[in-house]
Amino acid sequence: MKKTVLALAIAATTACTGVAQADVKVGFLGGFTGGIESLTPPIFDGAKLAMAEINEQGGLLDGEDMVMPSGDTTCSDASAASNAADRLVNSEKVTAIVGALCTGATIAAANNAAIPGGVVMVSPASTAPAVTDLEDNDLVFRTVPSDAFQGVQLAKLLLSKGIEDVAVTFVNNDYGQGLDDAFTKTFEAEGGTISANLAHEDNRADYRSEIGQLSSGGSQTLVVLAYADTSGQTILRQAYESGAFTQFAGGDGMVGNSLVEAVGADVLEGMIATRPGSPDVPGADVFNGLAEDAGIDPSAVFAAQSYDAAFLLALAIEKNGSADREGLSAALRDVATAPGETILPGEWEKAKQLIAEGKEIDYQGASGNQEFDDNGDVPGIVVEMAVEDGKFVTKGAIEK
Repeated sequence: MKKTVLALAIAATTACTGVAQADVKVGFLGGFTGGIESLTPPIFDGAKLAMAEINEQGGLLDGEDMVMPSGDTTCSDASAASNAADRLVNSEKVTAIVGALCTGATIAAANNAAIPGGVVMVSPASTAPAVTDLEDNDLVFRTVPSDAFQGVQLAKLLLSKGIEDVAVTFVNNDYGQGLDDAFTKTFEAEGGTISANLAHEDNRADYRSEIGQLSSGGSQTLVVLAYADTSGQTILRQAYESGAFTQFAGGDGMVGNSLVEAVGADVLEGMIATRPGSPDVPGADVFNGLAEDAGIDPSAVFAAQSYDAAFLLALAIEKNGSADREGLSAALRDVATAPGETILPGEWEKAKQLIAEGKEIDYQGASGNQEFDDNGDVPGIVVEMAVEDGKFVTKGAIEK
């Protein structure tokens, strides 16, 4: 019954984006088509779960519903991302935005719409180091650690498994370049050999020429830093067909069971990957239960981080005392930073009451500590993933 009620609440709050009523709009920008189209739905579900709980527990401000109009960035098309953000900022008049997901989309949306419009963005999935250096007037935040950290951890993970010679290909954008840079520097500094390192363009049908160059150095392991639904998938399939590689590895953009289904479970059995994860903290345990009750896979890539982004923005709006954009970034930092009474996922009613009483709160999220540094970045952990019995499974956090 609880699962059914919450699922209906999610559906109802989603549907009411088209209904005239007193509400507070928090937009969502995601790659509903393109390179991560199979990863986006559970990320969106994470944000909508937070929204449903907020509306069930009293709503925002004076009881207004929180609603979430969405826009498709396609992940890789800067114009599409800018246009989707422009619609949310200037037509939908959102107070804030969860997203975008792909780094290039986040940067395009921020520079062309959100920053000029004074709209706070919190990305649950943009991991590239380029986000750190945005001139954003303190408007762009993320609930996921930078690839400057993930790339280091992927390199150390492979070396710990005795994989000391690899070829690397990365999608030629901010995400791929940033992850490759961190991985390559660490892998070589720790004694590993990279026999070939090659950028590739996304959304092509044939990468056999690149695979020939990558295999020429004789490495048996191919590291693919790309997207599960576009170039990453095609490269893995054609690399297997070439017979040149016996082991595959990748970053968070490759972690999707759609990839395994498309390429073949027998082909990818034993594939190694990394992604940002949730530490063993009370907030993670609470979120896992809430997600399962709502029929959402709590282990879905970036679902927890998306829940946190939506919940934090709602807390900031409540703290700010209005649906105005001005002052929201300061309020966001306030609700995410100690000292204050701890707020866990699902505790909207408690948080609302404390804010009304003028008390400080400190959100401890589904994905861990969400205290933002000066650049809007957060600490985090990286977990090891592997393909076993036809699906990606979590093996555990990688030791720093």
